[in-house]
Amino acid sequence: MDTGQAEGSASSEGSDNTVESRKAVERGQAVEGGQAVGVEGLVEAVRAGRAEAVPALLEPLGAAERKVALARLKALRTEVRGWDGREREAAGVRRALYVAGAGCHPGVSAAATWLGGRDLLAWRSQDGGLVLQVVAAQDPEWLAELAVRLAARPAVAEDGYGLIRGLVERSGCPVPASDGYVRAWAREVTPGSRYHWRRADGSTPLLERLRADPQTPFLVVHALTMPEPPEQVTWVVEADSPRHWPTTVATLVGEGLVDRTEVMDATVSRLLRGGRLHDLRFPLEVLRLVAPTADEFRERAADLIGIAADAPSPVAGYAQEVLAGLAVDGSLSTAALAEMTSAVLFRTEKKLVQAQLVLVGKVLTREAAAADALLPAVAELFGHEDTALQGRALKLVGRHLSAVDASVRSGLADQAGLLGPSHRQDAAALFGEALAAESRVPYEEVLPPVPGPRLVAAPAATVEALVEELLAKGVSDDPVRFERAFDGLVRHAHRDREGVTRAVREAFTTEEWRYPHHFTHRAHGLDAVLAGLLGIAEPRWIEERLARGSKTPDCLHQALTEITETRLWEAAALIGTDALPFLLAAPTLDGGGIDPLVLVERVRAYRDAGVEPAPADLAQALLRVLRTGPEAGRAAREAEALGTAAGRRLAAWLGTDEPVAATVRFLRREEDRTRLRWGIADRLVVDIADRAVLREEFPPAFRWLGGTLEATPRRCSHWTEGLEHWGSVLPADREVLAACVLPSLARTVNGSRETTEPLTAMAEAEGRVGRAVAVALAVGLGAGDADDRLRAVDALLVLAARGDLDAPGVGAELGWLVAEGTVKPNRLADAARTAAATGAYGTVWAVLAAALPEPLAAEKPVRGLGELLAVAADCVERCGAGGVPSGLEATAARGGATQLATQAKRLLGALRHRTDQTRTETGRIGL
Repeated sequence: MDTGQAEGSASSEGSDNTVESRKAVERGQAVEGGQAVGVEGLVEAVRAGRAEAVPALLEPLGAAERKVALARLKALRTEVRGWDGREREAAGVRRALYVAGAGCHPGVSAAATWLGGRDLLAWRSQDGGLVLQVVAAQDPEWLAELAVRLAARPAVAEDGYGLIRGLVERSGCPVPASDGYVRAWAREVTPGSRYHWRRADGSTPLLERLRADPQTPFLVVHALTMPEPPEQVTWVVEADSPRHWPTTVATLVGEGLVDRTEVMDATVSRLLRGGRLHDLRFPLEVLRLVAPTADEFRERAADLIGIAADAPSPVAGYAQEVLAGLAVDGSLSTAALAEMTSAVLFRTEKKLVQAQLVLVGKVLTREAAAADALLPAVAELFGHEDTALQGRALKLVGRHLSAVDASVRSGLADQAGLLGPSHRQDAAALFGEALAAESRVPYEEVLPPVPGPRLVAAPAATVEALVEELLAKGVSDDPVRFERAFDGLVRHAHRDREGVTRAVREAFTTEEWRYPHHFTHRAHGLDAVLAGLLGIAEPRWIEERLARGSKTPDCLHQALTEITETRLWEAAALIGTDALPFLLAAPTLDGGGIDPLVLVERVRAYRDAGVEPAPADLAQALLRVLRTGPEAGRAAREAEALGTAAGRRLAAWLGTDEPVAATVRFLRREEDRTRLRWGIADRLVVDIADRAVLREEFPPAFRWLGGTLEATPRRCSHWTEGLEHWGSVLPADREVLAACVLPSLARTVNGSRETTEPLTAMAEAEGRVGRAVAVALAVGLGAGDADDRLRAVDALLVLAARGDLDAPGVGAELGWLVAEGTVKPNRLADAARTAAATGAYGTVWAVLAAALPEPLAAEKPVRGLGELLAVAADCVERCGAGGVPSGLEATAARGGATQLATQAKRLLGALRHRTDQTRTETGRIGL
């Protein structure tokens, strides 16, 4: 190209640039180097996802231009939310939006809201430096307030640590007191697993980082006070590990870099507040390693007593050990020791209780004058559920009774009335003949009041109230609230679909509902129904989800859940149309049942409106309608008179004694040794009875209830999602419900937790009681988790109060479960003791009397059986039962000083005592 051509080309390019520049100026843009800058240039860079270019493009913009740009950015942010299938492109745009929006907001509150947006979450951790550039011109007070606002939001603080720290350092403001910020800080300063070295002077990477960080003194103390400390500080590593936080903190305290008093106050305060042991390990270990002096402990004695009273056992044990040292040295006042003794003796851990009795004995031996203050505290143990501990307390009181004055002695005698029958004779010898006479008040069993029917409230009256209910926390986990919200949504959508749709769009973030994978496994509460209402759920999705109900379920857990899922997807297809004016299956009672007369009126309303019931809705309504009571017969006649197919189905269902039935059995161990290692859950066989009506007239998701499943053990690998709704699927058929939830319940004896919730629904349900109910109670009473056992106890007592408890049946199931080692005697003893303590001693004995023969007949003594015999003996002594279980006499005759032998003799003596009394009374009547 010659010079003339080059000049011509350059002239042409210059001309083109001039034209573009002129056009840009006409649009209100500035031009630099042929590239648009200003507002339009900023927006174009953001739309292109060029986050690194944003600070330079923002710098020359004034307040007015930034205001215009902000409006454009907000519109772009809204646009990006609807970009289906453009995830990678949208991610780049959001990153640039994150930076640009921060620089365009003049107000700190609005800037914090922008930076905390959920859709911009992904960019908080990596683009803090860019944000610091675009807000650099703001004054220190503005930066400080932004740091405080961001740190106050946990998720933002954890992901935006670099930004917040930069704001703190630039503004000079105090370090934010935020759990999220401390978690992020701990993550940043803790070395990775590859850092295992230690210098010759003992320093480690973690120690060096904390020494160098000026925020360490404040943040360490805050970490010690957190309800849930950062995971890094709770890592289970050796004390000499370079990543062991407690050792490192103790070193910093020793060096004076972290205030010793603040650390001791923080650790003691945190331990006093209690919580999970996992969350208390960090402050506990730090306190141990800091090693407070006796004077420092004495100053905190009141808090240590509170810790000994209420903290988890290992933490309480540490506090007890510290206080014991003070007491033995004479550094703890008698009043404080008495307060500590009352608190510790109230605990359930025998080790702590026994240690406290030993401590009190030592102090009384040295200082007899303390008896007036300490023995009343010891006497509180007279009412303890463990009669062995009652005996130890009585002996301690007896040894030092001579040292108390008359008023204290009188009070101790009154408390002795709480002692169990086995200690009455010793107490009478100690306090006088007033305690020798047996109470003449006849024993009376105490059971909880029978729960009456609790009506479900009417659905929300307005759309606003409905939306508030839908947004409420936990609505999907509560079957009553869930069904009420479900019915309210269907009713309001039928009356005013447009109004409900508008309200839902305003209240909910619906972006994830657009993706099929959100609903791959579950309908996620009412999300599927709402997606159907908004037209987001495509018809093919709904068809695919409904088609799943026709497949044979892998387990009964899946089968129960699939019924609820089918109802939700059916509603998603019909909501807002005339085909679904309201739900037939909405419960009228708290337990999930439907009043039969109410269901007749609902079916009548459908007939009058010319609407055919939705198949799954009608099927669930039939499973829920209560078939017992005088209303059932009347409802059947009225349903038949409706003259519709739905009415005839309802009438026939109400007239059937047992439209759904199931039985359970267990494979013997020799039948299938491959399942032995899996426990009883994998030897359980549930046989659903053959019912042609269910197979032929019900939707596919319900047909397994008609006997289509093969009766074979089924190992379930699912999580127990939706278990809170299982009870409301079959509220009128208690035995079938128990059989269906047994595979999940059976896992509780092997350590699974929080799977006994259906026991409450089972106890409050209607229908026959058979072996499935008995086994369900048995495995619940033997559950590994204390909360699960407590639910089983509640279910047992409710059934007893309703007159539906088969105590011998439950006992028989417990017998073989204990004998083979599936149910641990100590767990059963805990549950039985809890039930008996409510006043149901007779009920508990009726269960244990049937449970004991099989473990008593075992070839080798069942470990822990003595504790169970102790509970049984206590029940017999209090309720006066008679009748000796098979094998008890032989066990008692073996002799020895073991708990098993001791408690067998005690139980046998109590039973024979009652038998002798009965014979004496019978003889007197004969005379």
